[in-house]
Amino acid sequence: MGGDVDPAPVKTPVKRGRRLDRLRRLAGLGLAPRATFVYSPAYQLELPGVAADARRGERILAALAQAGLLQSRRRRQLLEPTPATWQQLRRVHSDEYLESLGQPGALTRALGQDLPDPYPDHIVELQRLMTGGTIAAVRAALGEPPGSRASRGSRPSVGINLGGGFHHAFAGRGERFCLVNDVAVAVAELRAGGFAEPVLVVDLDLHDGDGTRALFARDATVHTFSIHNRSGGDLDAVAATTVELGGGVEDGLYLDTLRAHLPGLLAAVRPGLVIYLAGNDPAADDQLGDWRISPAGLLARDQEVAAAVLEGERRLPLTVVLAGGYGPQAWSYNARFFSWLLSGQAVEPPSNEELTVAAYRRLAERLDPRELSGESAVDGAGDGAPDDWGLTAEDLAGFGGMRARSRFLGYYAQQGIELALERAGLLDRLRRLGFAHPTLELDLDNPGGETLRLWGDARRRDLLIELRVRVDRHAVPDMAMLRIEWLLLQNPLGRFTPQRPRLPGQRFPGLGLLPDIAALTVLVCDRLHLDGILFVPAHFHTARQGRKVLRFLAPEDEGLFRALEAALAVLPLAEATGAVDQGRLREASGAAWAWRPMPMVLPVSDRLKQRLASAEREAAAAAAAARHAFEVRS
Repeated sequence: MGGDVDPAPVKTPVKRGRRLDRLRRLAGLGLAPRATFVYSPAYQLELPGVAADARRGERILAALAQAGLLQSRRRRQLLEPTPATWQQLRRVHSDEYLESLGQPGALTRALGQDLPDPYPDHIVELQRLMTGGTIAAVRAALGEPPGSRASRGSRPSVGINLGGGFHHAFAGRGERFCLVNDVAVAVAELRAGGFAEPVLVVDLDLHDGDGTRALFARDATVHTFSIHNRSGGDLDAVAATTVELGGGVEDGLYLDTLRAHLPGLLAAVRPGLVIYLAGNDPAADDQLGDWRISPAGLLARDQEVAAAVLEGERRLPLTVVLAGGYGPQAWSYNARFFSWLLSGQAVEPPSNEELTVAAYRRLAERLDPRELSGESAVDGAGDGAPDDWGLTAEDLAGFGGMRARSRFLGYYAQQGIELALERAGLLDRLRRLGFAHPTLELDLDNPGGETLRLWGDARRRDLLIELRVRVDRHAVPDMAMLRIEWLLLQNPLGRFTPQRPRLPGQRFPGLGLLPDIAALTVLVCDRLHLDGILFVPAHFHTARQGRKVLRFLAPEDEGLFRALEAALAVLPLAEATGAVDQGRLREASGAAWAWRPMPMVLPVSDRLKQRLASAEREAAAAAAAARHAFEVRS
């Protein structure tokens, strides 16, 4: 089969539902497919101006662990990859092309931008590592030694690389951020090891798997199947099925197209291995995609593939790679699929914010309070117990009117903050962004609030983070709040892009660390027994970005902002905040509406959460929203 295929929908076979039910029953009996995940912390390469989530794999694993679905390493459930060797890459890519990867400016076409050093070298290293991950995932699916097959009655195996899917890489060139074709390299490695059975590549990334198809264009033993928005390049291949659906595709057409073709392909190809590119860029919320597939639709897609492969007439080894997915929620679609694969039931993943706070809380449990405060145990405590709840003499002096100036917020020693940031991996993330020597500075005598600064270099030229805070016991009656007076997160090495344009108040693009900083301030509230975080946003976009975790303190402000969001919902964030700042947002009277300070809070204590969730407050907010009507003038 080759060329374009008519995507006419067909009725869903009854057998499909039986396969899904069987997978659920097997999971309930502890007989779910054997799943091996391949991942390395080195997969986390954060790049300026790139919409891909560098922590996608980490978030997937964290969500599965939080759901109790990841077991110990003794069961080889989690493997760490090694980079693909140049010998392995040479089986697929030309020597001239591989040599060019180390030349200045050679990656500009493939990456779509001219990234400064050392990013190009890091990207090559990353894709070699993820290619090694795909090789490891294929081997895990087939069992060890490579090429062995599970018996017909045994549990099928799934190898999952939490990366990879570089399907736009050709033999002599890279395109669209794909430098080396990991799927083709993994198949070539299998062939070199003696695996001779047919391979079916199921590519459900939004974009055409043109590089993979081209690499196997004359190989009848590898059939490539791609459903995508628009086809790219020459479609001539001896074993390929390509389905072009155009833009704006929704669940029904997508799923019907998959069901119309996949069972027949499995029967015709009779593969010994299926490699599935489970791209999430078809999602409606994808930052780069043009389809409108719902979370339920993507899960149904993944279930269709798994059921057809793992519970078909021939129970086949399955390898999954992540492929495309752009935006902070891309990981959540994979997490739903993998939780269903492991348990027979799709577990709704937590929010990014919940995952981040949970991760930092686990870190905090491993930190001795004395490490943070810089204090040793109280003299005479022969049992080695810590002092009273970590309170020091300086802390106690503060209650008598003496302000402790050597510790941040009267508690945190500088070395304790540095240790916590190092253990949390934040300093390593900054190093990977190109800031080799992150340097912490505390300014405890600033009249605006105690200030923490993190510089990217020892000479303190590149300011990355500036946080100014104080404890506020007056803004919320009967409660103590951590008030953020100023927060700056910026990447001086980053560049603004059409997808991430400059916003009011920005000199440089953001660092991508806002969820982490929010989580750390929650832990400060935990440690110091504060009720929550108080913040007054200076711009509309700042308030919009914080809406996932922050709420306006006054119900009248909460209602007003809901009305603002309704009026600006159709605009991208940069245009929406520009309309507010430029006076183009008008009230029903025709008067221009200007942004004004409105305190927002992130509740930490139960009593503040209860106050913000009260029925009376919600009624007041709804009434306030109904009183306001805005429109945007051109």
